[in-house]
Amino acid sequence: MNEEDLEIIFETQTDLPQNPRLDQFLAYELPEHSRAYLQKLIDQELACVNGKTAKASQKLKSGDIITLNIPQPVPLSVEAENIGLDIVFEDKNMLVINKPAGMITHPGAGVASGTLVNAVMYHCGSELSGISGTLRPGIVHRLDKDTSGLIMVAKNDTAHQSLAAQIAAKTARRTYLAILEGHLKIKEGVVDKPIGRNPKDRKSMAITQTGKRAVTRYKVLQDFAKYSLVECDLETGRTHQIRVHMAHFQTPVVGDLVYNNKTTGNLAKRAKLGLKGHALHAYKLAFTHPVTQELIELQAEPPEDFANLLSSLKSQNKSGKAEGPNL
Repeated sequence: MNEEDLEIIFETQTDLPQNPRLDQFLAYELPEHSRAYLQKLIDQELACVNGKTAKASQKLKSGDIITLNIPQPVPLSVEAENIGLDIVFEDKNMLVINKPAGMITHPGAGVASGTLVNAVMYHCGSELSGISGTLRPGIVHRLDKDTSGLIMVAKNDTAHQSLAAQIAAKTARRTYLAILEGHLKIKEGVVDKPIGRNPKDRKSMAITQTGKRAVTRYKVLQDFAKYSLVECDLETGRTHQIRVHMAHFQTPVVGDLVYNNKTTGNLAKRAKLGLKGHALHAYKLAFTHPVTQELIELQAEPPEDFANLLSSLKSQNKSGKAEGPNL
């Protein structure tokens, strides 16, 4: 522990109910920090119970002494960049951006520039929440690189905590449009299947019994000869959730380079369809404003490449012609 780090000590009460887990106890006692951040501290062995490092799942009992070391924030090493942003909503507490396909949300894995965070830092200066850490200032949730659409950014910790809590409580609504390859047999339903790291490929995700619960509500809006337009609502926010769930039914997102093993899952064939990313767009967002408590409902129409493909499919559907280029 460095001299500047913060050490917090708790003693559980004699009437401690139901022997909570360590991570549950810390989340209750420290609501100013996200559960993900506290979990990270526990994983880094910065939490002790009765002087011994403990796992998140450790059950606590009356009289336990819990010590948590919270490191001082590391100076941000990401540089601000003057990159144009499509801002759909902004005030002194937060902003909502319509992210283009191809833009990475935050730096990582050797990518230090050209991200949404670089652009937001230039636009907001020092007005960003620090809860998500030094590489993800202000980022409340994320969108995959090749997914376009609406993403929330918090300018202060109060806004960040409120927005993150709404996502966790499923009161913030995030709705996507996707063009799928193939057709879903059941036209409206709920996919409730756990998602975790793919045991055969750690760079991708998969439906696995050891994963975390993932729930996607979907509705088929229109079927075409080979493709379909689907609306998806997220109840949870697992990595690649919609992409994994739709691929599970053998109806992967068109142009998905990871989960589409059918026709359009490579760069060349995606380019023939005129797509810059895969055909997945976060087009609706509804949440309660973290300060005014006003219901905010926003919508961003699909980008030009997505809209052009959809228009082509609709036109060909009416004429009875084959869809898309010769793939």
